[in-house]
Amino acid sequence: MGETMTQDQEPVRQRLLGEATRLFAERGFESTSVQEIVSAAGVTKGAMYHYFDSKDDLLHEIYGRVLRMQMDRLNRFADGPGPVAERLHAAAADVVRTTVENLDDSKIFFRSMHLLAPDTRKSVRAERRIYHERFRDLVTEGQREGIFRDDVPADIVVDFFFGSVHHLGTWYSPEGPLSGAELGAHFADLLLTSLRPEKPE
Repeated sequence: MGETMTQDQEPVRQRLLGEATRLFAERGFESTSVQEIVSAAGVTKGAMYHYFDSKDDLLHEIYGRVLRMQMDRLNRFADGPGPVAERLHAAAADVVRTTVENLDDSKIFFRSMHLLAPDTRKSVRAERRIYHERFRDLVTEGQREGIFRDDVPADIVVDFFFGSVHHLGTWYSPEGPLSGAELGAHFADLLLTSLRPEKPE
């Protein structure tokens, strides 16, 4: 019986997230009311509050589901076989590709993050920091092995790379010449090239 209930409930949750994403993209987070979201999803406010505590919680989850998916994929790359340079390249290319594939979610979130309640914002930053630290561990691993240059702190490498990734929503267009996978390969190539140790003269 519990299984049937989950199957019945999940579409409501997904509908709410889908309509919230669409409305936040069209009107902005601040200009969208809870009533507009529930009307578009065809549910009551009570049904929404069964799944989400607030409009903040909806915005948090729009980004959170992307971040959880990316974290799961990063762990698979990081824990996988092969040299660290190959694993980092795969992880870097993948985060660009999956960001592009979920660009609306990321754009909405970064455009509206400053409007979140302080506790929610703190929670999101903590979740993202865990992701960045896992990515940084790959850089540190390569530095320890002498595969990557170690004169630049791994934290700065990660901040520099993700500054570019988080900026994608301001300029990338799916109608442009590069697919998410192609763009990811370019980003990963640039990262790995920047980490290559300088050859002694």
